[in-house]
Amino acid sequence: MERVLVSRCLLGHKVRYDGGASGPHGLLAQWQAEGRVVPVCPEVAGGLPTPRAPAEIPGGQGSEVLAGQARVIARDGADVTVPFVAGARLALELVRRYAIRIAVLKANSPSCGNEHTYDGTFSGTRVAGEGVAAALLRREGVLVFNEHQLEQALQALKRLQQG
Repeated sequence: MERVLVSRCLLGHKVRYDGGASGPHGLLAQWQAEGRVVPVCPEVAGGLPTPRAPAEIPGGQGSEVLAGQARVIARDGADVTVPFVAGARLALELVRRYAIRIAVLKANSPSCGNEHTYDGTFSGTRVAGEGVAAALLRREGVLVFNEHQLEQALQALKRLQQG
């Protein structure tokens, strides 16, 4: 059975920076019932508490953080790059352990965003790009979707199962 890496917050786990959740979502609950889901919160896995100060990547994206060219900074000024990178690496370990080829991660997150993150000014301004974990997983060949792309994730899963 093809497994799917899923952000824990999308499964209803209260692990978001604000202590909340961003789910559950019907399709993800179905996949969980099928035993397909491998849950992860890269930020918590990397050692950050819940709740925690929101974090953004000023002037960069996840791939630049992984290359050591950008940092992840919390609103309170703390540099949280190390736990973000550690959590991304733990997510990659899960991908390798379970031969995962699809991930559904939280949109806009500095860890999990697959299309957008925030610009680092804490003003709510989104910029094109990906979070740290999303960038690392995509580099590994994982198809990364967000909770607004569940139909696309489902179609990708069907193609992988057929092929």
